[in-house]
Order: sequence, then C-alpha cells, then structure tokens
Amino acid sequence: MVDSVVPAINNFCANYPDVDVVICPPFPYLMKAAELITHSNVQLGAQTSAQHHSGAYTGEVSPPMLAEFGCKYVIVGHSERREYYGETNEIVAQKVIQIQSAGLLPILCVGETLEQREKGVVQETIISQVNAVIEKIGIEALRNAVIAYEPVWAIGTGKTATPDQAQQAHAMIRAEVACQSPAIADQISILYGGSMKPANASELLVQKDIDGGLIGGASLDAKQFNAIISAVS
Repeated sequence: MVDSVVPAINNFCANYPDVDVVICPPFPYLMKAAELITHSNVQLGAQTSAQHHSGAYTGEVSPPMLAEFGCKYVIVGHSERREYYGETNEIVAQKVIQIQSAGLLPILCVGETLEQREKGVVQETIISQVNAVIEKIGIEALRNAVIAYEPVWAIGTGKTATPDQAQQAHAMIRAEVACQSPAIADQISILYGGSMKPANASELLVQKDIDGGLIGGASLDAKQFNAIISAVS
C-alpha cells in the first residue's frame, strides 16, 4: 500500500507547493514512507505516540523515537484511541506535552459521539477536550499545534456532518481559543475529520473556520486523496 499510494501522492503534490500535506502511516511503515517522501513537499506524521518520554514501557513508541524517523506531526486523542484504548483527556494532555517536548507538532483530535450529540452536550464535550490541554500546559502550547474536529458519529460510517454543522463546531473551537488568545485563535489550523472525501471536500473547505482535513478512508486511495488536495488548493 505504501509503495503504491505514497509515490502517487508525491508526484501530485509537486504541483501544489502551497498546500501542506502530511501522511501518517502505521508505525511499521514509517521508515519506508520517510524514504519515499525524501525531496518532496509531503511531510511525515505518526498516528499516535506514548505519553512518556522514555522508560520501561514495552511496546510503546515515544515522541523522540518518532522524531528520529523524520516525523514532524503526531495525531493525538483520535476518537478510536479514546474509545478503544481508554485515552482520557488527562492522557491526551500528557501526550501533547511529550510530543511538543520532542519538537513535534500535535494534531489534537476533539469531537462528540452520536450519543453526546443527541443529548445536546456537543459544546460541553468538545470544549472540555480542548480545555484539558490548555489547563495542563497553557494556551501558548497551541501556537505549535493543530486541532482536528471529529464528529465521531461520522467516522467510518459514510455519514458526514453538513457544512453548517461542521462550521458551527469549528467556529466554537476557535472562539474558545480566542477567549484566551485571539492571536492564537487566528493562526491555529482547525481540520475537519469526519469522512471528508472528494464529493464533499469543496463544500466543507469553503467554510470560514475549516482550514483543511484529517482524511481517513479516502487517504488509502491516491486518486481520492489527490482530489481532496485539489479541493484544498
């Protein structure tokens, strides 16, 4: 998969130097991916990392290890990590600390489940996830971070938040950051991560507070991924 998809993305991205493109393959493919994107404008990231800098944590991959592989970004707090691996807001905040201490940029994922949306606690849920990081390490940490909004109910289900729903969530996140630092709120990138694909990318990306996408299934197909890159441009 890496051998076929990454070169196709590389070649396509050469035509879009102003678009920031990051690929985040599973750990076993990081070295191969790093080799394939050499001399390209595609950057490397990881799908998660350990919450510890070092120590006897068999099987864990720490941020300094990822930095050695040439990673620049690390996804943290993805909804699947929160649901299946019990990652709490506290753990996510600790991971952000370790990621940044290694000189990497966290892509902080936040979002609500279908149950939370139906209960009317969307804002409470998302803001608590954002503030857990701010309260732990301060608003300044977001100068070197990216936020990704994931409506959990739209991941892998084929459902997508409407452009209005997505924009409302993104605007809410930006407003919360602005309460503590208008400057950081203006500069931070907030990505949409709920089943973005070629068919809906343009109408999502045209929204005022949606700065890009955290692409899931569509990233496994170079043709689809490249079509989204075109939409970004």
